[in-house]
Amino acid sequence: MDTALRGRRVLLVIGGGIAAYKSLDLIRRLRDAGAAVRVVMTAGAREFVTPLAAAALSGEKTYSDLFDGEDEAAIGHIRLARDADCVVVAPATANLMARMANGIADDLATAVLLATRLPILIAPAMNPAMWTHPATRRNLATLRADGVHVVGPGVGAMAESESGAGRMSEPLEIVAAAQALFAPGEGPLAGRRVLVTSGPTHEPIDPVRYVANRSSGRQGHAIAAAAARAGAAVTLVSGPVNLPDPPGVAVVHVETAREMEAAVRVALPCEIAIFAAAVADWRPARESGRKIKKDGAAPPPLALAENPDILAGVSAMETGRPALVVGFAAETNDVIENARAKRLRKGCDLIVANDVSQESGVAGGVMGGARNAVHLVDEAGVESWPEMDKEAVAERLVAALAARLSGREGGA
Repeated sequence: MDTALRGRRVLLVIGGGIAAYKSLDLIRRLRDAGAAVRVVMTAGAREFVTPLAAAALSGEKTYSDLFDGEDEAAIGHIRLARDADCVVVAPATANLMARMANGIADDLATAVLLATRLPILIAPAMNPAMWTHPATRRNLATLRADGVHVVGPGVGAMAESESGAGRMSEPLEIVAAAQALFAPGEGPLAGRRVLVTSGPTHEPIDPVRYVANRSSGRQGHAIAAAAARAGAAVTLVSGPVNLPDPPGVAVVHVETAREMEAAVRVALPCEIAIFAAAVADWRPARESGRKIKKDGAAPPPLALAENPDILAGVSAMETGRPALVVGFAAETNDVIENARAKRLRKGCDLIVANDVSQESGVAGGVMGGARNAVHLVDEAGVESWPEMDKEAVAERLVAALAARLSGREGGA
């Protein structure tokens, strides 16, 4: 169990969005992790959850009024800004992010945020159109430049019956990101941002059927965990897997390739992007809103549409491209030749190739198994590793990437 928050004091700022209902569970999860929690609510937040509910869960008084004479005399916004180990803003609405980015302090929450010198972690939550608006992107860039840490948002269904990027991260994801704030600042990737994708994608045919592959996500999850142990701030974008979230990693859960692409764009910028997910190349061109019935007629035709190429898209970025872009190639024949061709076609720096055929010789098989045997393919040639546990592959790969990143910067 991660003990990074044990004995820590967390100041939780709850913004005014529908996702505020998740913040009540977040209080409980933070306390389960060993933290003491004090809550500040905006006026908008009080429209969605009550100060009494937050106080009952935190065991502390909830603060919300900048001009409350009793509160200012007892603790004051300056003491609130200092009497903690970190500040978590969840949900961080578009309005709250804009005020933070521009130094506006017109209520207790923003006065505290302007006065604090503590680590700040925000969990954005808003409509997809608001999240992708240029103003929000500028504000996010400003906050990151100011040293604010960000978890999420996720991709999926929204309260407005829309779908896209903008869902507040789940409470346990926010707890993991808060724990990462207190991870030792050591290791070859300390101070770096790493993005990892993992698992399969599920492309729906109808409400009960989907197109998928056999990826278990074990290799991608192991890489994310190894990068976190190496000191990096890690975002893991995961398709549907039967695995626990790696400790100390901010995890965004998605279903489809298009959701994964949106989540990847949200997670940028970073220094290293590792695309270990087995993304479905195609999806059904039309998703049926009802279960397709077997009625004795001939099977219905399944027309397919091409999914976005996430690896190629990130590799081709003209601005903000990660220093190292790593792809994976799961091949059943001509492994090295196919990996070389894929690296050139995708434009990435490195391909990690493996043989997933029944004849691979890897104990238990690679897809879903515990072991792997990989080949690193780059412009200089091929480096083949012996079969080992996927966790060992992850440790060795992360160490190799850290060395490459350091070498590139040292030679710049």
